[in-house]
Amino acid sequence: MNKNYYAILMAGGVGSRFWPVSTQDFPKQFHDMLGTGDTLIQKTFNRLANVIPKENIFILTNERYNDLVFEQLPEVTKRQVVLEPAMRNTAPCILYAALKIQKENKDAVMIVAPSDHWIEDETAFTNNVQQAFNFCTENDALMTLGIQPTFPNTGYGYIEFNQSNASDIKPVNQFREKPDYETAKQFIAKGNFLWNAGIFMWSVSSVVNAYKKNQSNLYQLFAKGIEMYNTDLEDEFIRDNYSKAENISVDYAIMESSKNVFVLPATFDWNDLGTWGSLYDKLDKDENNNAVVHAKTLTEDASGNMIRTKNDKVVVVDGLQDYIIVDKDEVLLIFPKAKEQDIKKVLQNVKAKYGEEYG
Repeated sequence: MNKNYYAILMAGGVGSRFWPVSTQDFPKQFHDMLGTGDTLIQKTFNRLANVIPKENIFILTNERYNDLVFEQLPEVTKRQVVLEPAMRNTAPCILYAALKIQKENKDAVMIVAPSDHWIEDETAFTNNVQQAFNFCTENDALMTLGIQPTFPNTGYGYIEFNQSNASDIKPVNQFREKPDYETAKQFIAKGNFLWNAGIFMWSVSSVVNAYKKNQSNLYQLFAKGIEMYNTDLEDEFIRDNYSKAENISVDYAIMESSKNVFVLPATFDWNDLGTWGSLYDKLDKDENNNAVVHAKTLTEDASGNMIRTKNDKVVVVDGLQDYIIVDKDEVLLIFPKAKEQDIKKVLQNVKAKYGEEYG
């Protein structure tokens, strides 16, 4: 294992579209969403450990999930868990973690990876990460892995790359916002557009310089704490200063405004597991095309449903097509798959009517 390789495993999100399983107190990355025996954060940690020393995988999460991290990843140490005292999107936390890593190892090359993605071909993932690390070691580059689009998805941002470049790693022309359906079809027809999966690679020196150049206020805020990082004084500094950071994504903060951005079209399969529908797509189906996690089912005239309960609960479904059926403690969700994007809004309505403890 190369001791200069590091990872930031992003594990602070709530995943509200997976309600009622995913809640603020116990979000989706800490659940075994696919019934494999491992939670999403455990799968991601082990995938990264194929190329990165385990002690160099940092978990970036919210303070409230500190105990969950140590329960599910008992091999990590306090040094590896980077806690956000406030929610400030991805740019501040990535800069904070990068400065900590740079202080520890100025030659570090790192990957930023979400904790809740599903990747089956881990060998291809490892090969792509290694290829990107080699490039970032030799070049001043901000890199991302782009996913080959399989249909005109309107739920992802897109990366437009320079088609004239013959190498595997392509210069990025621009990042594009989530398109409407017709625009997404045009993107795919052009052949030089990839889905933006939010997986980034760079040397610590390249990413810190990008913040210095493009986000000077944010850089100055966190640079004030460099002497305190990786010491007993770090927690107090972060508690006093983190909430002052601008709420901004790393895409807006540095990627879209930098000139040294490159993309490697990924060779692995990928699913961001953002909704019950995306989970349904990844699961094996029964003879009626129902996807079932943990439940025992008896179905009649029921197809295309996503069914999830606690272990071995018997679920009888008759006359229902393309529904999400999720049973979790005090909440039962029966909801059309076609309206899954509205689950976030439903959650807010439930909390408003019955109390925060339901979300």
